[in-house]
Amino acid sequence: MRRWNGWGDEATVVELPVHGEAFLAELIGPGQVLADASLDQVLSQVPASRLPVHPLVSQDAEVRVRHARGQSLPDWLAMRSGEFGVFPDGVALPQTAAQIRELLAWAVQHDVILIPYGGGTSVAGHINPQASDRPVLTLSLAHMSALLEVDDDSLIATFGPGANGPQVESQLRARGYTLGHFPQSWELSTLGGWVASRSSGQQSLRYGRIEQLFAGGKVETFAGTLDIPSFPASAAGPDLREVMMGSEGRFGIISEVKVRITRLAEQENFYAVFMPNWQQALAAIRQLAQARVPLSMLRLSNAIETRTQLALAGHPQQIAWLEKYLTLRGAGDGKCMLTFGVTGNRAQNAASLKQAKRLLKGFGGVFTGTLLGKKWAENRFRFPYLRHGLWAAGYAVDTLETATDWSNVDNLLNKVEASLRDSLAAEGEPVHVFTHLSHVYGEGSSIYTTYVFRPGNSYEAAMARWRRLKHEASQTIADNRGTISHQHGVGRDHAPYLAAEKGELGMAALKALSTHFDPEQRLAPGVLLGQ
Repeated sequence: MRRWNGWGDEATVVELPVHGEAFLAELIGPGQVLADASLDQVLSQVPASRLPVHPLVSQDAEVRVRHARGQSLPDWLAMRSGEFGVFPDGVALPQTAAQIRELLAWAVQHDVILIPYGGGTSVAGHINPQASDRPVLTLSLAHMSALLEVDDDSLIATFGPGANGPQVESQLRARGYTLGHFPQSWELSTLGGWVASRSSGQQSLRYGRIEQLFAGGKVETFAGTLDIPSFPASAAGPDLREVMMGSEGRFGIISEVKVRITRLAEQENFYAVFMPNWQQALAAIRQLAQARVPLSMLRLSNAIETRTQLALAGHPQQIAWLEKYLTLRGAGDGKCMLTFGVTGNRAQNAASLKQAKRLLKGFGGVFTGTLLGKKWAENRFRFPYLRHGLWAAGYAVDTLETATDWSNVDNLLNKVEASLRDSLAAEGEPVHVFTHLSHVYGEGSSIYTTYVFRPGNSYEAAMARWRRLKHEASQTIADNRGTISHQHGVGRDHAPYLAAEKGELGMAALKALSTHFDPEQRLAPGVLLGQ
């Protein structure tokens, strides 16, 4: 069963290794454990619903609790403390586009705010109800998860928007296909949510980001149904797919998604390579991207993340032997782990691997085969569960991400890390910060930074610390040629920094689109546009 106050399935537990806890205690001090609230305590706070009765709407208290928060750190603190703030007045679970349209009309009739809800994995405040004089209805698309049609000639599949990652892949693989979209939230996040927030999967080098995969579909708006046909390419004016991608529920509710699919690959392997230092690693990964070596994924951890991964990996004796071997081969202190994948038929993969090896060895790369690559593949969706293990040991963890051109990657990465590392200096609190590049392009790269800090002696202290950390890093990104989000969307948390990227005229255009599709601003108010 899914956790009500954290990530994923209750049966999955990822504990912090004993030596991992000692590693963090040495860096930032012993953990500070805060007491967790119980579900019964939270249920006792849920007020009576302000909504009239509707057959598609549940007013059950626990259902409302389970749809009140996403997965950002503020959401985590709210769930763990039991101080949720505002609950939706009800949760609707439509099964058809016609029922979505019925709920839109009902919302107008009864002056209701609507929050579209996919998998509830937002880390930017997309789905949190806000205090309002009007009742709030969360509209979950979980019951619209079926594969509706496959065009085998065009390789276009049509899905309901509520299909999560496993549902998408299992239905396609039964027919010999894959979408190939694997964000870290894949276990829970949904196809409609990927489109609405412009998601990027871990193997986007082969399959593309969601903007390459999204072919068309339907969106239910207060102005009517927007039908976006699929074309291989079109010069017929601005692309309406692009208008809806990244709209984050402000323009309408996605009711059908057409995606470009791929036949299952014959073979897939992942490899780990250790580069002697960051500068050589950065040059190597840039050359791999710009040479268009046909890899399916490419991820580079900086030296601090590499050290942290090895410390938290468990099996200290094996790690010690690995460290000794790498040092002998020239990858000692300052080494950076690079992981890459090759996916395709055997001939393609052999050629890709040969190209990658030749280039990386030219930069001093030390290959360790597929063992660590297999471990990465096996555990790649388990990292969100580590938040539970860290919390139990008295540590809070959060992430933020951006993207920028290659000429600015090193500069922006260093400034973001420094802003986080120094944010709590006034309290004498160190912060453990590390980064990887996980999505690379000919032009530049994403930058994905993780930071671990002690929550303090209260939930209020933890929230105050997060606010300082988040603001300092976000402002640094906005001031230094980075996008405020490469893959997590804007939501409410990033909305204050969006204007720096879009400009006054761009923001006015987005607001005009929102008004066109939703004149009374009932859909996800405050999300994306900040109002």
